[in-house]
Amino acid sequence: MSTLPRRVVVLGTGGTIAGSSDDASANVGYTAGTVPVVALLHHVTPPAHITLVTEQVAQLDSKDMDVATWQRLHARCVQWLSEPDVAAVIITHGTDTIEETAFFLRAALHAAKPVVLTCAMRPATSRAPDGPQNLRDALAVALHVEARGVLVVAAGEIHGAADVRKVHPYRVNAFASGDAGALGYVEEGQVRLVRNWPPAAPLLALTAEAIARPAHAWPRVEIVVSHAGTGGGLIELLIRERQDSRTGAADGLVLAATGNGTLHHAIERLAERAHAAGMDVVVTTRCADGPMVGVTSSSYFRSSPYSPVKARVALLLRLLALQK
Repeated sequence: MSTLPRRVVVLGTGGTIAGSSDDASANVGYTAGTVPVVALLHHVTPPAHITLVTEQVAQLDSKDMDVATWQRLHARCVQWLSEPDVAAVIITHGTDTIEETAFFLRAALHAAKPVVLTCAMRPATSRAPDGPQNLRDALAVALHVEARGVLVVAAGEIHGAADVRKVHPYRVNAFASGDAGALGYVEEGQVRLVRNWPPAAPLLALTAEAIARPAHAWPRVEIVVSHAGTGGGLIELLIRERQDSRTGAADGLVLAATGNGTLHHAIERLAERAHAAGMDVVVTTRCADGPMVGVTSSSYFRSSPYSPVKARVALLLRLLALQK
């Protein structure tokens, strides 16, 4: 009996993995998002029964990632994952916001098949690019018989979307998953799992109609960091915008607290005012590792186990789901 041909879809969004420079020694100072996704696969050879299909969803530097691109990615993932002969989706992405895009997809997408985001810290024109190996590793993970969920693969490590974060500005091994640790490793093309694959079900119950709402109609959520000497002026500005009923005024506020959820007294006072003005307030820790312990919801905020940028995505989607 012959093996049923299967496809793996590679969605390109730009980033350093698709970056270029006239100087092959330049690992910084290049232009991100210039090489088409189809060209990134020249050094990737799939198994004989697998066909790689490419689609250019976007071509941008991931520091400029936006809701409209998230919407297109979500729609294309839903479409491709529904095809019976599609084994998995791989997404090439910039490193700066890959953790946010991965978390968005983890929260909003049912991924019974693997959705593997990968990236690079060196541009495609580098003398020693890391993108080709990351793509080969992403393909190995995508084709693992038990793989599921939204994953990030880089530098031989497999990370879950809920835990992964960028922890170094320029090293090749720039990602970590904090206390949880990596899900596994790719070693000479073989996957070695040390934790369970993440769940396939989305974190939030969102309708396709809600996700498809025009990007300008999505809620606005801002992050404010509690730090020594703060005066809270940013929160005062957000409150004033809501009180003046300005278009695009913030609907939610994530407070990146010091330590175990502690807030500067000015931030604390103004956060209560922000809640009274109609903003949904979430508190998380600005610490790199470990969740807050014993910090529960209060009269004016809810706590979050996620990093500040992921807590923002979670609140953004929660507010989106509540929109009429």
